[in-house]
Amino acid sequence: MIVLKISNAPELVATKLGKFLESLTPDAFDQATVEAMIIKKMVENLKAEGLKGEIASVKGIDIDGKQLSINETMHVRHVQSF
Repeated sequence: MIVLKISNAPELVATKLGKFLESLTPDAFDQATVEAMIIKKMVENLKAEGLKGEIASVKGIDIDGKQLSINETMHVRHVQSF
């Protein structure tokens, strides 16, 4: 299993949409938007390589160094097979 943590979602949204619009969107929305964009690209690339599997966007898991924490409110936002 591979876990990917996106730590600059608000900054990425600001560069794509502009600083003003980014300030109007909550960070959770920014995170979900960036995750959806990344999942779409990753699925395209993984399919092109002939890989099969699933990729998921999960809220409530945090990585701090070698520690993985799971919050009580953990849930899967989106799952896509490839």
